[in-house]
Amino acid sequence: MTQVEQTISPSSPLIQLKGVKKAFFTEELETHALSDIHLEIAKGEYVAIEGPSGSGKTTLLSILGLLDTPSSGAYRLHDREVGSLDARERARIRNREIGFIFQTFNLIGDLTVWENVELPLLYRGLPTAERKRRVEAALDRVKMTHRKGHMPFQLSGGQQQRIAVARAVAGDPLVLFADEPTGSLDSKNGDTVMDLLGELHASGATVCIVTHSQEYARRAARTIHIFDGRVVGDALAA
Repeated sequence: MTQVEQTISPSSPLIQLKGVKKAFFTEELETHALSDIHLEIAKGEYVAIEGPSGSGKTTLLSILGLLDTPSSGAYRLHDREVGSLDARERARIRNREIGFIFQTFNLIGDLTVWENVELPLLYRGLPTAERKRRVEAALDRVKMTHRKGHMPFQLSGGQQQRIAVARAVAGDPLVLFADEPTGSLDSKNGDTVMDLLGELHASGATVCIVTHSQEYARRAARTIHIFDGRVVGDALAA
């Protein structure tokens, strides 16, 4: 039995937010991006966070992905309080337990496709053979093995986003977060990436995406609506 199985009961939510708030301060202004967020996400769920620009959905995803910290409230990930961790410990957990897909791909331009996917595994200190196995499996999963020696600039936008997905899943994360993963793509490539996220969920992955597209939000099993920094709706797919 793994440590995960020993410490997490089947009924425990993978993600739990209680009373989370996020405020940004300047010398003259205090802006509340999130207000009193209560939220739970179970292991294996496919959740879309949907709302208009400026609603707070990307701020919420940044907190969920440990890219930012809440101003107040509690955030438990995998039954551990993570909202108040320091930057170094958040980075360690992100590397080991979280996969993140960004709107603008965030590939490193002077690394090959293979090296981009391998890089987080290098930071984790995995042995060479294990890194090779994981990178090969991830590239095969997104059908990009034939591009492993290419540089990012040699790929289309849709191909780059598929590499970003491979990088995110290579570490076998607890949860996969995607921030507007189709925002830089045309509709055809956007559909391809959304199909891939659906396949990952069908294979058992926990997926949470931020999108302003109601069409893509409907692909998730559950949609959380954010408006003015508050959860105003939380519904299962019909």
